[in-house]
Amino acid sequence: MLRYLVGSEDLARSRFALSPLFELDSLLRSVVGLPPRRLPVPWLHRITPSYRRLRQDPAFRAVLALHKPGRGATFLAPPPQGLAQTVEDDLDTVRATAVERVREEIAGLEPVADDQARAVLDAPDVVARLADVLEQAWHELLAPDWPQLRAICERDVVHRAGLLGRGGWLAALDGLHPKVRWRDHGIDVLHMADGTVDLRGEGLLLIPSVFVWPRVAAYHDDPWPKAIVYPARGVAALWESPAVAEPGALGALLGRSRAQLLLALDTPASTTHLAHSLGLAVGAVGDHLTVLRRAGLLDRIRSGRSVLYHRTPIGDALAAQSEP
Repeated sequence: MLRYLVGSEDLARSRFALSPLFELDSLLRSVVGLPPRRLPVPWLHRITPSYRRLRQDPAFRAVLALHKPGRGATFLAPPPQGLAQTVEDDLDTVRATAVERVREEIAGLEPVADDQARAVLDAPDVVARLADVLEQAWHELLAPDWPQLRAICERDVVHRAGLLGRGGWLAALDGLHPKVRWRDHGIDVLHMADGTVDLRGEGLLLIPSVFVWPRVAAYHDDPWPKAIVYPARGVAALWESPAVAEPGALGALLGRSRAQLLLALDTPASTTHLAHSLGLAVGAVGDHLTVLRRAGLLDRIRSGRSVLYHRTPIGDALAAQSEP
């Protein structure tokens, strides 16, 4: 069991964050069978051609070689700073990692059987080469889907921020993951390597993720910031197309598209996420949301770089009257 010792100053400094490179890292682990679970077939079909092209590059194979069962190279997916994190921020952190630190992590993950990949890991410019191929992999494998992934994670943060405001950190941590629990002024992460980590007043990052599901991950080694990565609520929105609620009489009152948007906002969502899930144009969704907000049925909140819409009590009451 891994245990984080949490003091009052740690609670004051703990915060939510997003990690684009961690999503890429977890996607790659899934593709190579770590852990042994498959991605949804549509995702595999879409990314397989790009993945096969990338595998021709020894630097990409070097990245894959650093993924081992139960662990990996932290410098490939460094802990983020906050909710506004971009992949450019992550890549800047990778490129700024001291080569001595990189070689130390590589040494702990040997052996690497691929001679060409091994040559990349031994090269003087190993940090730059790995960062460059991570950037390429990001754009080819994940960038088109990042707005949807980010929306899922931001919706989770809005939900947990509400729990935090109403019931404190105990409420926010409740239901984070079956293996995470608050106990005696500390946070336990079950079924991980035994150890106790003193946060030393630096706080803890809580990072929602899509591809970490159904597991939980943790950053606990120095010099990296300490963090827990947990599955975001609503991950099913990625794996399958959700059934669109039929608006019934509500559609006659508001119009079909506006009624569908109101029903879809049982949890906060961004304009992009709503457009993707309902098959509507982003511009049209924005116009409809403006009308619903002016009518007092919706409100909005900023989360990182996104604006998330949610129903007001009046919107909830109206949606509840809709025919099934």
